[in-house]
Amino acid sequence: AATFKRASGAHLADRAAEDADGRRIVYRRRPLGVVAAIVAWNFPLSMMATKIAAALVAGNTVVAKPAPTTPLTTLRAAALLQHAFPAGVLNALGDDGTVGPRLTAHPDVRKITFTGSTATGRHVLGAAADTLKRVTLELGGNDAAIVLDDAEPRAVATGLFNGAFANSGQLCVAIKRAYVPDALYDEVCDQLAALCEGAIVGDGLEQGTQFGPLQNKAQYERVRELRDDAARHGTVMGDAGVVPDQGYFIRPQIVRDVTDGVRLVDEEQFGPVLPVIRYDDPEDALARANASSYGLGGSVWSSNPARARRYAERMDSGSVWINRHPDLAHHIPFAGAKQSGLGVEMGDEGLEEFTQLQVISARD
Repeated sequence: AATFKRASGAHLADRAAEDADGRRIVYRRRPLGVVAAIVAWNFPLSMMATKIAAALVAGNTVVAKPAPTTPLTTLRAAALLQHAFPAGVLNALGDDGTVGPRLTAHPDVRKITFTGSTATGRHVLGAAADTLKRVTLELGGNDAAIVLDDAEPRAVATGLFNGAFANSGQLCVAIKRAYVPDALYDEVCDQLAALCEGAIVGDGLEQGTQFGPLQNKAQYERVRELRDDAARHGTVMGDAGVVPDQGYFIRPQIVRDVTDGVRLVDEEQFGPVLPVIRYDDPEDALARANASSYGLGGSVWSSNPARARRYAERMDSGSVWINRHPDLAHHIPFAGAKQSGLGVEMGDEGLEEFTQLQVISARD
C-alpha cells in the first residue's frame, strides 16, 4: 500500500527547456505501452508492487509475471486490485518458466523490467534485441563491505551480520563478502560467530523466529556446495544450534581465513554464509572489492565518515553506503553497475524509465 501511495504522488509534467528568440522547446514524457514486469522469487510481492506502481503511474499497461516458485502472492494481489483498474490494465500470469521468454520476445511488449540473476538477465536482453525493447535489468550482486581499521568491532559486527543475513541472505544487495583489517580481524570474526550462534532459525509462523529457510532446493544445494568448498580453504564459524528437521534450512555462519579465488568469495552465494577476508592495506581491499564483475552495492565502515567517503567514492558499484548496508527507499534511485544491471529503479529516475522522451520544438 505504501508503494502505491508513494507512486501516486509522482508527476511527469511537461517541462519547458527553452523559450526565447522565437523558439519554444518542451520535454514530454509519454507512456511506452505494454510493460512486462518479471520478478525473482526472493521478494515477490514487494518487488512486483514497485514495478507495477511506477509503470501504471507513467500511463502504461502491465503484464506481471512472478517466478514459477513464488506465484501466489502476486496472483492474489492482482486479484485484489481488479476493482481498481479497467479490464486489461493490470494482468498477472503464473507459469512453469515458459511464459517469460514469450513475453520478452513479443512484438507488442514495449518495455521489460526484470529482476533476477545475471545469467537470466542476459537472456532477457538478447530476447529484447530484435525489437529494441526498452529494458531495465536489476540483476545479481557480490556486494563487498570494507571495514577500515578505525571501526568499532562490536558495532561493525552487528552491522555486517544484519546486512549479510537479512532474509537468510536471499537479498540482491546483501553483504556477500567482508574485507576486515588485520588489527580487527579476530575480534570481528568472533563477534560475528557469536551472533550467528545466537540466531533463531525456524518456521516463520513461530514466535521468535528470526531466519527462515532458503526458498528452493536448487538454491539450498548451491549454498551448501559453496560453503563446503570454502570450508576446505578456511574455517567455518557460527554453525551451531538447531534447525527444523525438514525444510531447506541453513544457519547463518561465516567462513574466515579465506581469500579471493575461493568460490564463496568470487561468486554470489545468495544465502546465509559470509566469507570474511583479511587485508593489511585498505587500497588493496578496495582494489579486490572492485575486481568483481558485479557492481550492485557496497559499503565502507569507519568511525571517520570523511575517511570512509574517500573510499566509498571509489567503489565501482551503483549504490554505496557508509556504516550501513543496505539502505533503500522508494524515493532513492537504485541502479547497478557492470553486470549487475541496466537502467534505474525507484526515484524520479526510475519512473522516467517507463516513458519515452518526446521533444517538441516550435517556432513562432
